[in-house]
Amino acid sequence: MANKTYAGNNFPPELVAQMFSKVNGYSSLAKLSASTPIPFNGETVFVFSANGEASIVGEGDNKPAGDASITPKTIRPIKFVYQHRVSNEFIYNAESKINYLQTFADAFAKKIARGLDIAALHGVNPADLADASFKATNSFDGLVTGNIVTYVAASVDDNIDAAVQMVLADGNVVNGIAMSPAAGTALAAIKVNGVAQYPEYRFGGNPANFYGMRADVNSTVSVTGAATGSQTDHVIVGDFQNAFRWGYAKNIPLEVIEYGDPDGQGDLKRTNEVVLRAEAFIGWGILDADSFARVKAS
Repeated sequence: MANKTYAGNNFPPELVAQMFSKVNGYSSLAKLSASTPIPFNGETVFVFSANGEASIVGEGDNKPAGDASITPKTIRPIKFVYQHRVSNEFIYNAESKINYLQTFADAFAKKIARGLDIAALHGVNPADLADASFKATNSFDGLVTGNIVTYVAASVDDNIDAAVQMVLADGNVVNGIAMSPAAGTALAAIKVNGVAQYPEYRFGGNPANFYGMRADVNSTVSVTGAATGSQTDHVIVGDFQNAFRWGYAKNIPLEVIEYGDPDGQGDLKRTNEVVLRAEAFIGWGILDADSFARVKAS
């Protein structure tokens, strides 16, 4: 298969910034935690756990040993690819090329945002929901296995409280909550003496905060993998600001492919089309699994 790539084939930096500002609106993880730059060759983050408490030392007394540990966590970027076909008039019409690129950039931002959530939350390939190689080592479903609450729609607020208490019991904090649409709907349905207890979630509401925590309702939370025995999450709570880290490499290659069949949908010349393809390198790491809890279906 032959293909052609135009020179200068990176999105301009200002457009990359715009795309990832949109990611913050579609990705729960990006909304609940700030991004940090991730180098192409990855980075190692050292997680320092100060398990003991400070000691009072009297005059002339020996200083006691402290109880602490340092654990390395390696974050390596993973390549995400998004592509689609457009008419080959894209090649010849400057005005349509600009429109196509803007539309493609918007679609790319949405797909990458969903891809980040689906991969990091559930450890699956967003394209086919098959288990990824990192599921057991770098996903919430794979790592957060101790702090688990069984989802009951009628008492989802109690489920959330139980999940939060699990995190707090380990000496950690909770500053973020990601919910499935089903969990948001269940909250909206809870009434006491006919009065809705969580009216902000009625009619598909998606408030930015829930009892002092950053919050987001997103269908990516309840995505279920294709493998037998895959779990369905409805709520994930925890320390998203400190115990989760993600970032992206700033160069996003854009490729315009004119020849061949790069996506299995027929010869491009025969169909008078070209394929737009973009790739993003995104890395993430769950620094402390005990800082999170999941509410999942039984």
